Amino acid sequence: MSLQTQIEHKLATLEPVMVQVENESHRHNVPVNSETHFKVTLVSGRFDGLMPVKRHQQIYALLADELSGPVHALALHLYTPEEWQARGGARPDSPDCRGGGQ
Repeated sequence: MSLQTQIEHKLATLEPVMVQVENESHRHNVPVNSETHFKVTLVSGRFDGLMPVKRHQQIYALLADELSGPVHALALHLYTPEEWQARGGARPDSPDCRGGGQ
């Protein structure tokens, strides 16, 4: 099972309305087919009433094994359903890596 799939399975425990896990490793200076840089967009009612730092802590706890090993970078975009709707279903684009993607 790929690391991306493992991450998706773990995030499913948050009962997301929407979840998107993107492997952005190809945008960085890493070997081909690496799974080191990920971007997560997750919308869940479980985030209701939680400040962003508490949302991030939930994800860090779920992905502790991945973050202590193969995952080098994890961009998190975490929303309640109401926040996601207010954004029009849009999340920020990732910046280009400095010196990566070569």
